[in-house]
Amino acid sequence: PAGDPRARARATRRGTPSVMKRHPALVPLSRDHHHALVIAQRLRRATAETATESAQAFLSHWDAEEKLHFRIEEELLLPAYAAHGECDRPAIIRMLLDHMLIRRDAARLAGTPPLELLHDLGARLSDHVQLEEHEVFPLIEATIPETELQALGDRIREAAH
Repeated sequence: PAGDPRARARATRRGTPSVMKRHPALVPLSRDHHHALVIAQRLRRATAETATESAQAFLSHWDAEEKLHFRIEEELLLPAYAAHGECDRPAIIRMLLDHMLIRRDAARLAGTPPLELLHDLGARLSDHVQLEEHEVFPLIEATIPETELQALGDRIREAAH
C-alpha cells in the first residue's frame, strides 16, 4: 500500500513524481533497482569514446549485483507471489521476458559492443526497473498476506548476503 492514489495522481500531474512507500520485504530489491538505474543511464548515454567503459561498468554491476537480484526474484519472490496470485498477469510475464533479454544482452557485451546494443540495454534495464517498481511490486504487496511478506523479506535479506 503506497498511500493515497488521488494524491499520487495530483503529484504526477504537477510533474512531481510520487515517492512510493515500499514494503520492508522488498526494500533490498528496490535498493538494487536504484543501482541498476544509474548503470542504465550510463548505457543510454554511452558514446563511441565511452562504449567499452560503459559496457564494463554494466558487466561489473551484472556480476556483483544483477545476476543475484534476478535469481532472488525468480527463485523467491515470484514463487511466493504464485502461491496467491495469477501467474499469467502481463506484468509478471514481461518481467521474466525482460530477465531473459537482459541476460542475452549481457552475454553480447564482450569486446567492443555496438552503441545501439548499449543504448537498447540501457533502455530495457530502465524500463524493467520501472515495470517492477510500478506494477510488479505493488501487485505482490497487494497479493501476498502480511505475515508471508515478512517471512519473504527475511529470505530475501538472507539470500542477498
